[in-house]
Amino acid sequence: MTRRLAACAELIGWWAVLTLLWIVLTGPVDALEWLVGAAAGLIAAGAARGARRAAGGR
Repeated sequence: MTRRLAACAELIGWWAVLTLLWIVLTGPVDALEWLVGAAAGLIAAGAARGARRAAGGR
């Protein structure tokens, strides 16, 4: 259970940072750009977590 909670917290952390980065880099945003940024951030967060696990960091 602790491992699953840590994985979820890591994914949420990556998602928050990457979504914020998307919003900052696109400039003035509307609702659709927030939605696209959140979706892209979630996909990238999954990839970042997978890459970290593949590199051997647990």
